[in-house]
Amino acid sequence: MIFCSLYSGSSGNSMFIASDKAKILIDAGLPGKKIDMALQEINQAPNDLNGIFITHEHSDHIKGIGVLSRKYDIPIYANADTWSAMENSIGKIKDHNIKVIDKRSVTEINDMSIKAFNIPHDAAAPMGYTVYSGGKSISVATDFGTFTREIFNNIKDSEVILLESNHDVNMLKFGPYPYPLKRRILSEIGHLSNDDCGTAIVELSKCSLNKKIILGHLSNTNNQPDLAYQTVLNVLNENGIKQKEDIILTMANRHNPSSYIEI
Repeated sequence: MIFCSLYSGSSGNSMFIASDKAKILIDAGLPGKKIDMALQEINQAPNDLNGIFITHEHSDHIKGIGVLSRKYDIPIYANADTWSAMENSIGKIKDHNIKVIDKRSVTEINDMSIKAFNIPHDAAAPMGYTVYSGGKSISVATDFGTFTREIFNNIKDSEVILLESNHDVNMLKFGPYPYPLKRRILSEIGHLSNDDCGTAIVELSKCSLNKKIILGHLSNTNNQPDLAYQTVLNVLNENGIKQKEDIILTMANRHNPSSYIEI
């Protein structure tokens, strides 16, 4: 399997995952042209995509899906509540490309299985995904305020995990956001902090080591890549988990494709 974070951050998100016989995106939260360019940069053809799987309807996850679907005739997969919440934002989609999936469903595309799971976020019906093929698995879990048992159970065995490390709590508390927005981000249905991300990785490491974990969905206002990385690393060190020996920790880039991983 192949994983590549095309873009990851509060300004837009899209992840590419491929098996031998299937290629998908999870989210397309930048203009279609940007997603198109990113795929070509990693030598992937947009018209080879078998589907786009949507986590939730916020604009940084859906901005480009309508354009991509219409241009390349790509199916869009989302649950019914997410479809209802986003349909007015993405333009006309051909009927055969509207794929309504159930929460906690498993979708089969050729040799790939895509399992949805619920995440706690302030959207209509947000989901994360774990993708399976050939005995391997890759998970994408961002945009949640609490690392729940359901998230843990669905990603704990994956070899590659893109996990949210959204904000530094002090930067957020003393930053420019209005108080209601700060409360929303810090809530159980908001976003995961750097410290809480580190704690989540400690829990995941108890299941198996040598995971490749990519920190993603960083806030542009309330975080910095070096700060997120070092904060998570400090939590791991405090718990006796060694970078590059027990866990391989990397960062997803906000503006360009990164983390091209083959497993």
